[in-house]
Amino acid sequence: MLKSRLGKDLLRNKWLYLMILPVVIYYFLFHYVPLYGTIIAFKQFVPAKGILGSDWVGFKHFEEFFSSIYFFRVIKNTVLLSFFNLLFGFPAPIILALLLNELKSPLFRRITQTITYMPHFITLVVVAGIIRYFTLSDGLINDVIAFFGGARISFLQQPESFRPIYIISEIWQQIGWGTIIYLAAITGIDQQQYEAAKIDGATKLQQIRHVTLPGILPTIMIMLILALGNIMNVGFEKIILLYSASIYETADVISTYVYRKGILEFSYSYSAAVGLFNSVINFTILLLANSFSKRASNNSLW
Repeated sequence: MLKSRLGKDLLRNKWLYLMILPVVIYYFLFHYVPLYGTIIAFKQFVPAKGILGSDWVGFKHFEEFFSSIYFFRVIKNTVLLSFFNLLFGFPAPIILALLLNELKSPLFRRITQTITYMPHFITLVVVAGIIRYFTLSDGLINDVIAFFGGARISFLQQPESFRPIYIISEIWQQIGWGTIIYLAAITGIDQQQYEAAKIDGATKLQQIRHVTLPGILPTIMIMLILALGNIMNVGFEKIILLYSASIYETADVISTYVYRKGILEFSYSYSAAVGLFNSVINFTILLLANSFSKRASNNSLW
């Protein structure tokens, strides 16, 4: 019976299934097949022996990471960067979407949206180049500082400067792109609610507070859950392009540590163990956030 219904559905929607087939193949090949390789986290992987031929070592690499002098540094840096990015970066597109929604001129709104979207499409290499150029000791920012009599600073050589630079550049890159989802959610709000609020004498701020924000709250909660699920996955590529040994104190995070150990030092098993630990933490936070959201607002991913 089930096979019959499945066969009929496949036949009826064959073009839809055909369209989704490349996506399924992509996820299977590049997201599920590589999971097999995570078992090297529990082995002393030797390329000549292969994954199956390498010797089992249990939790040796995890214990080595937990007792490493770098453990607390990379955990602290990862958590702090993620926390500040969530604190300042998550509400930024919501605020921009609310402001754009209040603009009266469609032309000015489209221009503003286009300008704020553009950084999202710039490659990270170019973004890192721009950041480096602006923060050089003879760069634009230092020219402004020097104009007002301040001393020039090589920002990317100062450990305390890395986090603000990273967070500000993240907001600049993602704020416009993030507004797309919230603007779409705002357009789905019933306009009669605004009319009723106006009749009741609600000001613009009161309309935003009592109509717009409650209307997009389910979208905000879903996006927050997804953000929390990736809280330990800090933008690895950008950090690799920006950091140097002189600022490892604040810039070295789990993903960059995994890269150095795995690719540069050929410690594949150790690197896989650290990466697996990171994924487990992310998955645990995702489950907790989803559960909390379900109880608090009845919105959840599943």
